[in-house]
Order: sequence, then C-alpha cells, then structure tokens
Amino acid sequence: MAAPKRRTSKSKQKMRLAGNRWRKPLLKECPECGSRIPGHIACPSCGTYRERQVIEVDVL
Repeated sequence: MAAPKRRTSKSKQKMRLAGNRWRKPLLKECPECGSRIPGHIACPSCGTYRERQVIEVDVL
C-alpha cells in the first residue's frame, strides 16, 4: 500500500476539508404564489412547476 512521502501541510489539509463545509440551501421564489421553495421541485403550496399545474392542491 502506498504511503505519503511528505507530511500534508496545514494549508493543504484545510483547503481539502473546505469543500465539506455546510452551505445553506438555495431557495427560489415560486413565480405563481411567491413562496420560497428549493429548485427542481413542484411548489407544495400551489402545485405548479415551470408555470404548469402538475399536482392538485386542496385549498383550505
């Protein structure tokens, strides 16, 4: 099994681990009702996706 020849510096180690940090989810605004939703899903409040009605939503 291969073993490293040189010790990994603190700088290189931190740069490698920086990609694993937590990022807040990006939320888009629904063009129909204005609610905040994640991308690429149908809006749960109005049932639209790409300006088309895709699911039926019961209005209370």
